[in-house]
Amino acid sequence: MYQVIGHPRTRTMRVYWMLEELGQDYDVLIAPAHSEAAKAANPSGKIPALNVGGKVLLDSVAILQFLADKHGALSYPSGTLERAEQDSFTQFCADEMDSVLWNATKHKAYYPEELRVPAAIAGAKYDFGRAMDTLAVRLGDKAFVMGDKITVPDILIGHCALWAKGAEFPLPDGPLAAYFARLAKRPALQRAREKSGYFTL
Repeated sequence: MYQVIGHPRTRTMRVYWMLEELGQDYDVLIAPAHSEAAKAANPSGKIPALNVGGKVLLDSVAILQFLADKHGALSYPSGTLERAEQDSFTQFCADEMDSVLWNATKHKAYYPEELRVPAAIAGAKYDFGRAMDTLAVRLGDKAFVMGDKITVPDILIGHCALWAKGAEFPLPDGPLAAYFARLAKRPALQRAREKSGYFTL
């Protein structure tokens, strides 16, 4: 049994989604960022965190890859060329999608008013658009980034696409839009939303 510490309207949703894809049982501890419960798991107060038998793991990317490796699913074996390519998609998402969205979020709602720069949001949308162009080429006509089976970076990318939609970032049409829709309709994601109370919070 795992315990997921965080809030479903954050990167914590990635962990719920992953556990549902893997068919694993887990408890939900709702803890907004910087709450006392979040700080008890992570001194920075950042979320999500995953309690595994008393050991707390931090960072959504690390948590997802740990779960994939532990349960032998949604990932290629370490040391293979396929794993290297998979990891390159994970890093692409972290560098070109997640960080861009987070930067825009900070300037829109997180920073104190005197530190917010509206032009930074426009710049983030420009960078995100360029990332979408790159992803479209790399995805091609595949169902998922690594081919016919969903892997860790698909969950990360799918979550970022939902984040971008909520932040009113322009999203592409065509095959990339179909890919995002395919991820958003995953039954595991719907179960994760229901179990975490996403629809009622």
